[in-house]
Amino acid sequence: MIKPQKQLMIYIGTTLFLLICIGLSIVYGYTDTSLRTAVEAFTNPTQSTEHLVLQTIRLPRALIAATVGASLGMAGVLMQTLTKNPLASPGIFGINAGGGFMVVVAVTLFGVTSLQSFTWLAFLGAGLAAVGVYVISSVGNNGLTPMKLTLAGAAITAMFSSFTQGLLVLNESALEQVLFWLAGSVQGRSLDILQGVFPYIFIGWTGSILIAGKMNILAMGEDVAKGLGLKTTIIKFIALTIVVLLAGGSVAIAGPIGFVGIVVPHLSRKMIGVNHKWLIPYSGMMGAILLLVADIGARYIIMPQEVPVGVMTAVIGAPFFVYVARKGF
Repeated sequence: MIKPQKQLMIYIGTTLFLLICIGLSIVYGYTDTSLRTAVEAFTNPTQSTEHLVLQTIRLPRALIAATVGASLGMAGVLMQTLTKNPLASPGIFGINAGGGFMVVVAVTLFGVTSLQSFTWLAFLGAGLAAVGVYVISSVGNNGLTPMKLTLAGAAITAMFSSFTQGLLVLNESALEQVLFWLAGSVQGRSLDILQGVFPYIFIGWTGSILIAGKMNILAMGEDVAKGLGLKTTIIKFIALTIVVLLAGGSVAIAGPIGFVGIVVPHLSRKMIGVNHKWLIPYSGMMGAILLLVADIGARYIIMPQEVPVGVMTAVIGAPFFVYVARKGF
């Protein structure tokens, strides 16, 4: 049991580190800038190339990476508590696959190429996938159970992934248009895209914090939670809705980014404990840090070109995933 004083100190230290990561994300990249240039770009801006890059590219990119990372981290905690599965993440709910499928359908069948359109199509696809998982896992005598939720999510994910691959095989030109988006990236996203989806993400952030106490009870087990008077079906529905808002909003902005929702909850539990009132917001900060660090690294691996940040999170998360699968955490 971690003492509240220590938890508070960890929170303060992590918050400072998050701010540092945001600053590094703004300063470092292909265009050579410095901390002094960054300060001048926002306090005494000019029309220089460096200032324009910092204002219109780097700052939106840093804010988007932090928002998406935080959302995936918080969604991962909720998914692992709901499914009682330490390897669960928003991707297991079919959200990534549903969003990707809807974007590919729009490109291959209707010739949609606008990134702004991709955002809302991905959000729609993520929502439809989540509804499908909820309906399938709710059928039967026992209602919504962690095992049925996991199996339904795996089935929906496999179905949408197969449909997506089939459409891309039939239309190679569409593959070129959506490949970078399907790999997951925060490059080239504007604040307009974030502003359109942020209200839904903010509702998800707020809702996840409000139900943290209920998630503590649910984590004790279904029978114990019911014995304590918790209406588990309602809480599960609310939690799943929050996951859709958080993960669906993230997919809509940046495409499918894996492993953040798996890695972050485990690291956060080690750092801050298992109390969801501390764990959920802390996982948000850790998720933001992880994605910011991954995005900074993605700029330098094959400079002057960039690796999609989804590839970087896979490089970081895959060994951790194998470790958890073999040893537990």
